[in-house]
Amino acid sequence: MKWVNVLGGIVGAAALLGLGIILGHFAIPKGSDVPTPSIFQDLDLEILESIMQQLDASRIRENLRELSREPHLASSPQDEALVQLLLQRWRDPESGLDSAEASTYEVLLSFPSREQPNRVAVVSPTGNVLFSCRQSEQNLTGEQGGPDVVPPYAAYAPPGTPQAVNAAKHGVAGVLVYTDPADINDGQSSTNETFPNSWRLPPSGVERGSYYEYFGDPLTPYLPANPSSFRLDPDTVSGFPPIPTQPIGFEDAKILLCNLQGASAPAAWQGALGCDYKLGPGFQPNGDFPADSQVNVSVYNRLELRNSSNVLGIIRGAVEPDRYVLYGNHRDSWVHGAVDPSSGTAVLLELSRVLGTLLKKGTWRPRRSIVFASWGAEEFGLIGSTEFTEEFFSKLQERAVAYINVDISVFANATLRAQGTPPVQSVIFAASKQIPAPSLGGLSIYDNWIRYFNRSSPVYGLVPSLGSLGAGSDYAPFIHFLGISSMDIAYTYDRSKTSARIYPTYHTAFDTFGYVDKFVDPGFSSHQAVARTAGSVLLRLSDSLFLPLNVSDYGETLRSFLQAAQQNLGVLLEQHSISLVPLVTAVEKFEGAAGALDQRISALQKATPDPLQVRMLNDQLMLLERTFLNPRAFPEERYYSHVLWAPRTGSVATFPGLANACSRAMNTSLGSPAWAEVQRQLSILVVALEGAAATLRPVADF
Repeated sequence: MKWVNVLGGIVGAAALLGLGIILGHFAIPKGSDVPTPSIFQDLDLEILESIMQQLDASRIRENLRELSREPHLASSPQDEALVQLLLQRWRDPESGLDSAEASTYEVLLSFPSREQPNRVAVVSPTGNVLFSCRQSEQNLTGEQGGPDVVPPYAAYAPPGTPQAVNAAKHGVAGVLVYTDPADINDGQSSTNETFPNSWRLPPSGVERGSYYEYFGDPLTPYLPANPSSFRLDPDTVSGFPPIPTQPIGFEDAKILLCNLQGASAPAAWQGALGCDYKLGPGFQPNGDFPADSQVNVSVYNRLELRNSSNVLGIIRGAVEPDRYVLYGNHRDSWVHGAVDPSSGTAVLLELSRVLGTLLKKGTWRPRRSIVFASWGAEEFGLIGSTEFTEEFFSKLQERAVAYINVDISVFANATLRAQGTPPVQSVIFAASKQIPAPSLGGLSIYDNWIRYFNRSSPVYGLVPSLGSLGAGSDYAPFIHFLGISSMDIAYTYDRSKTSARIYPTYHTAFDTFGYVDKFVDPGFSSHQAVARTAGSVLLRLSDSLFLPLNVSDYGETLRSFLQAAQQNLGVLLEQHSISLVPLVTAVEKFEGAAGALDQRISALQKATPDPLQVRMLNDQLMLLERTFLNPRAFPEERYYSHVLWAPRTGSVATFPGLANACSRAMNTSLGSPAWAEVQRQLSILVVALEGAAATLRPVADF
């Protein structure tokens, strides 16, 4: 009966209007002068363009100068000072956010001893010191010699004093680590070719780092490191290096390596120190040291429980305050950390300033909530972000739309480099197409990007390459542990002009404001480009009525993985009576469901959408990534539960669980437990893909 339908429509509309008012009421703090929220609020392109224009390169530059003025190792007084700086900025009455708070975790960190510095020396058979490696880097700019500059060390490496060179015939007793000029400096190593005369690593430069195998606080895996949480015994914790380890500069490594005797090292092990690298054991008879000299490595690292803080700044959503778009970067550095991580924090502060100013003026409030995060103790193993995901596991899995990571915002100033899961590809492309690339006469960031990193897509043709996410920054717990669509955005270098694996002063005392200002990004136009790109992505995710996540793009990845499995593993699997047919069917089901969802979204966009239908569709888009989680898929791994992006040790570029299992089973007998594991991994994949397809089908079609 029509009157029933009409009445139902009126009642439904009234209920939806009430829902919008209720959501808006709880989203907006009392007394704020903001436009009345609409349940149909969508991305405002004029506001977006205004924000892009307000992002100021000179302000980013000044942010970086302030952030990198002092070394700010995790949990240090200087790190705490930056916590207070962030709180001050995010509570500013003119440009602050709705709220800002710091939360503290008690975590296990590792530090070198100030009283007994780590030491590497060549000693004679009688114990006389013949040569000592530097215990600190050369003070080239007046910034490398301060009391707050932590000496080079390998975090979490155990203390000990092994004799390292001749111990090779008995088993490795200690490890020395150095950065070869061939890997970081394009072979250049002389003083006039390196910092401060160029961006290259100087001979005394030493890369610090964490040698902990996992991420998160070592004592509280899967639990937030609150005072009341259960903690493991530090003496039984797994994942620490088993033997003493110490990093040194390549000037000292040259003296050791170029005096070794023995067979020549493989070609892949040779470097640019100006000699033939030998394998030892022992020194050359006619070298700088007596042949029976030893290398003494003395490590005095210690473990300490320290307080480390995350800082969160919140902008509450006007319509959907219970949907969170997260944007984060870590705060702590090994020394001054101008590139890593302060280039990212400088961008974060400028973006939050512009958005906060609009918020305080009452001219804008996002549809969904925005959470800005400054993570603590990332350098020790993604600790702050991991503890956050552990503490708010359920809340984030239910409500988080996406995570945007901007750690090192500018490695160099040639082109954009983005990594992420397939659904975020389209929103990054859309953002980068609308922003001019720095100093390229109107060429967009997208058009410049495609010149440097591209691939041929069977769906779109030639497109920029979106890299996959490993575990190198704070996106790791969000994608691998929580299954939240994630991305990492940065500017980087032209790989045709350098073979450097990363910017040369990475994790050294030479990563300073002056280094960035002179060599990495003079003028800070690339920092501004990253701020605009990441800011546009943030606004599109937080303001668009329909979430700009394209789940069909996952189909291309799945099809690629499937074809690699068929071509490289198909015959082997058939020999063991394992069929890929169920996997083929599961991929086809996903492709069909994703395509049908795209059509429903397109139809709704052309009509006047029912807000609850939009909400349901958006939830399907948001929750897709979670369907690929299986916490029992990789029991040997910690936190890795995403069946598409877990670490892959097998050589075939396919589903990681299947690739790894086949690699281990390759030389085992028919019916062995290893082949049973292959079958188990295949079943895990099929169930995950079928579950993903079910999530994308109409909600009523259970």
